[in-house]
Amino acid sequence: MSITGGDVVDLGRGLYAWMPPKRGWGLANCGLLVSQRGALWIDTPYDPFLAGQFLVESRKRLPDGVDIDRVIVTHANGDHFWGAGVLPEAEIIATRESREHLHYDPTPQQQHALVAGSDPSTPLGGYLRRHFGAFDWSATEAVRPTTWFTGELELTLGDYAVQVSSLPPAHTTGDLIVHLPTQRTVFSGDVIFSSTPQQPGDHPVHWAGPLSNVIDACERVLATGAEVIVPGHGPVLDPAGVREHMGYLTYVRERAHALHAAGVPAAEAARRVIGEARYPALGLPERLVVTIGSEYRHLDGSELPGVLEVMADVAAAAHEADAACTGGPA
Repeated sequence: MSITGGDVVDLGRGLYAWMPPKRGWGLANCGLLVSQRGALWIDTPYDPFLAGQFLVESRKRLPDGVDIDRVIVTHANGDHFWGAGVLPEAEIIATRESREHLHYDPTPQQQHALVAGSDPSTPLGGYLRRHFGAFDWSATEAVRPTTWFTGELELTLGDYAVQVSSLPPAHTTGDLIVHLPTQRTVFSGDVIFSSTPQQPGDHPVHWAGPLSNVIDACERVLATGAEVIVPGHGPVLDPAGVREHMGYLTYVRERAHALHAAGVPAAEAARRVIGEARYPALGLPERLVVTIGSEYRHLDGSELPGVLEVMADVAAAAHEADAACTGGPA
């Protein structure tokens, strides 16, 4: 069953945010900037069906004779990137450093085969089916950026400035932020996952780190002076909301460092932080397995495991938590 819906939020001066209908894995925010001389996307939805919906909504807002000819990708995770295939003629802009994560993730068709062929009776198979089974990449070809950069990239779209800045490794290797000074807005990608009491979000998942870099990236977002921050996932924030999110990141970092110093293994450290339930409104607490595992690798110099191994650990943590809630066997 496909995911449908999504809200288009008018941020003013030709800028829109496309917000998925619910929280969860793979449901990322996207941006549309429109001028009389052209239009661009900031990130894309996960699969062709959702990307097609975003494209329909985008074209409703384009002047006559204008199409979307440029896509800026905040990082190489498929939920921000794979939908670019619906714009086959568009220029796709990404950081040179994002190539490393491109090689880490499976291709769309590999991921589709993995999800469709998984055994739903196992923790990993059940988790993949539950959280990724609604997406369809069966005919999705791998997308490749056409323009690579490092550092700062200054673009214009009509009268609008578009300031693109690469970041040190944070959410992934190769993140960037997009600052739109006329609109006083930043699209942060997944260095920020947001949540509000009115619209609770999910626990962040950070593949690269360290968390100090993620916190520094949040500081760079604030340093732009932007009044509106569109995170990679979750509701739109103001600067106070970004500072609140930085408090979450600081808490996770401090707990990871304390547990590492105490000799607690990474997987057990994640389970302990999950058990503390410091942020009970956030969904997908099992994603702390990824984030704390990434932080541990910076502390002890261990290698990044394969993505399937990481997701198996995530699924195991979710299975144990479900069993604890229901009183069944883990």
